[in-house]
Amino acid sequence: MDDVAASTVDGELESVSLVDLAVSRLTREILSGKSDPGERLVEEQLTRRLGISRAPLREALRLLAQQGLVEHVPRRGVRVATLSDRDVRELYELRDVLERFSVRAGIPVARESDLAGLRATLDQLREATRAGDRMAVAESHREFHVALVALAGNRQLSAVYGSILVKLQLYMAINLRREAELAQPLDGVHRHERLFEAVAGGDPEEVLTVLSGHGARSYLG
Repeated sequence: MDDVAASTVDGELESVSLVDLAVSRLTREILSGKSDPGERLVEEQLTRRLGISRAPLREALRLLAQQGLVEHVPRRGVRVATLSDRDVRELYELRDVLERFSVRAGIPVARESDLAGLRATLDQLREATRAGDRMAVAESHREFHVALVALAGNRQLSAVYGSILVKLQLYMAINLRREAELAQPLDGVHRHERLFEAVAGGDPEEVLTVLSGHGARSYLG
């Protein structure tokens, strides 16, 4: 009985591990540009390429759909998520509104220690950029802005902001990838350094001025 239980547990752990690995690999492929928005993801091809069965693959695709990276199309299967130009524009506009509100509500900060999270994400962005890890760059970029909004101390605001970033993360990654192709590698780091310095300076109007020229979607066209 114990052997059966152990086998079942091992099987569950193995299945969970395969799901996690599939999610990680597909996320990296999508955000790195290997798969484009609207591209169909064929189960048979994915199971062969990833070396897993359909069950963990389908669970991985379900989780990716929750993250806004893929979408299920009736009678057509799964594809990399797409947003219309209007959707992207409106989501960025809403993101801007929330960031500006957060700046006015949270700056100047009450204590120097309140900047620890923002400083840590900036350090991560520098390291990822120097290492040439585009996935880590995209993640650090998102986390920097999450930390900026968190300065307002409003959990509901942070939750709404996070949901917007989930929908936008693919397009944010495309923007950063095109920036990497057209601009100097450290340009993105320098933009965030200027924003951090403005936040540390404690003048919300200066932060808003820097934020307005931040170039959140400069390379999306």
